[in-house]
Amino acid sequence: MTQPPRIAVLDYGIGNLRSAQKALERVGAHAVLTTSHSQIDAADAVVLPGVGAFGACMDALRSADLEEVTLRAVNSGKPFLGICVGMQMLFTRSEEDPEAKGLNVIPGDVRWISTSVPRPQMQWNQLDVIYPDSMFEGLGQKPWMYFVHSLHGVPDNNTHVAATVQYGEQLNVAFRKDNVFATQFHPEKSAGAGLALLQNFVSMAVSS
Repeated sequence: MTQPPRIAVLDYGIGNLRSAQKALERVGAHAVLTTSHSQIDAADAVVLPGVGAFGACMDALRSADLEEVTLRAVNSGKPFLGICVGMQMLFTRSEEDPEAKGLNVIPGDVRWISTSVPRPQMQWNQLDVIYPDSMFEGLGQKPWMYFVHSLHGVPDNNTHVAATVQYGEQLNVAFRKDNVFATQFHPEKSAGAGLALLQNFVSMAVSS
């Protein structure tokens, strides 16, 4: 019998990290919340969730001694998924905390949503998938996902944007750079479409 893929969910003490872990388990992964460098290095895939403020999350990641091993996981080529503020942390910097340094995995800025619409966006919204990606396989061109956010990512290289939504303006909400995929929305809270996306991630971990 094939063993389920081992997925390390980075445990740096911010927000409800367990919801991502439980959703990954639901779609067939052996997912563990961990701070262990050896466990993260040995995992088939790695997930960086996050809720709250950019600067506080970056401080917590560094305080947990997880910055170096996170970048090592990114550079290893194994599937890597950033979720919500975990996505934002992959950028260079954020307008929310201008003095805080991000991981610079996806060069660019995290910027505020326009004040012409309620902030945060706290609702279901429909993705516009820009190009085919294995993470979107089987989801259709306009899947519905659940959002809670006040900022969005603006990469230096527009080809890293994998999906957008309309919310007062066009917002970038999913990103791809090599083995790294990142979402502003919460797949673990997005019912069937979100679980299907996580299933695709698990399938990538199996084949990596």
